[in-house]
Amino acid sequence: MADPVVASHLSLVLKATPTNSSPSHSLLQQHSKPMASSLNSAASLRLFASSSSSSSSAAARLSLRSTSLSFSSSLKSLAFSPLSRHKRGSAVSVSSTGGFSSVASPKCAASDPDQLKSAREDIKELLKSKFCHPILVRLGWHDAGTYNKNIEEWPRRGGANGSLRFEVELKHAANAGLVNALNLIQHIKDKYSGVTYADLFQLASATAIEEAGGPKIPMKYGRVDVSGPNECPEEGRLPAAGPPSPADHLREVFYRMGLNDKEIVALSGAHTLGRSRPERSGWGKPETKYTKDGPGAPGGQSWTVQWLKFDNSYFKDIKDKRDEDLLVLPTDAVLFEDPSFKVYAEKYAEDQETFFKDYAEAHAKLSNLGAKFNPPEGIVLDDGPR
Repeated sequence: MADPVVASHLSLVLKATPTNSSPSHSLLQQHSKPMASSLNSAASLRLFASSSSSSSSAAARLSLRSTSLSFSSSLKSLAFSPLSRHKRGSAVSVSSTGGFSSVASPKCAASDPDQLKSAREDIKELLKSKFCHPILVRLGWHDAGTYNKNIEEWPRRGGANGSLRFEVELKHAANAGLVNALNLIQHIKDKYSGVTYADLFQLASATAIEEAGGPKIPMKYGRVDVSGPNECPEEGRLPAAGPPSPADHLREVFYRMGLNDKEIVALSGAHTLGRSRPERSGWGKPETKYTKDGPGAPGGQSWTVQWLKFDNSYFKDIKDKRDEDLLVLPTDAVLFEDPSFKVYAEKYAEDQETFFKDYAEAHAKLSNLGAKFNPPEGIVLDDGPR
């Protein structure tokens, strides 16, 4: 039972702070899997001292101060316990007059390292059962690829900030079908609330590359999530498949992100994974001899024969142009037509080791674009080389 002195002199107010961090309600209705609230939601605790009666005894005032100090200490212990280290709340301090004031607690890492490692293992299992490597790579890329180096303000500059979980951005034409990727990993986000969406998207993307036989990506984590759909970037920042001038378009989009010609070509090599579906992108055949039986959902047109294996066959197949069942988009073909791009495309077609090295560096750079890290230096998972 509460101390009667404290009960007579304190009013405790608990206020649940609303959050906009989970996907919109209309998206919840539209798709079968519910979207969880982001870990940014928290309950803020405010304590106020009520005025005491002028007739209160000195003993009562002494008891109040003593109990208040004890109560404040308990709340501080709770605020800094492991259970609350990944939530934003408020620590409670005692003012010089013996009353309570609310002050912001120190911010801790955006994502929990142990939960990141566990989430990665769950992603590996998901990849084994769903063969969803390509769409998870695309999910991470499209969250990061909205970055504009000419805008300093976060999150207006775009980039890897988890904004792609919101319906308004999922509806961008370039993101067609990515709601399926979000639904695939939502249960992992629900399970590991100490991992931000921004980190989960990039973790899934890098893990998909590695599990498909690609290089180890030198990733770091700790990306902070945007809080609501009003912070999503405007449509039009992602590359198109068939622009009038493919080389100029690629440079316009990727230079805006701060990437160069070598990185453009290396990242294009990720098309060694996956298929293009005409109902989503308007490109490709409904099915080919390589995709009609899956694995995963059948159909679409792939860039390579073994479209779930990460290697340098993308560059070899574009260069050879011998198989009509393999997709070559205008932005693919230009890699062997533009003089600067061709230097790297030729090299990668001949030397997979060089491709893997350059790809890993470019992927890591892309995954960090526009991100706000907490801690600022990021979190490196200490699991050593693969």
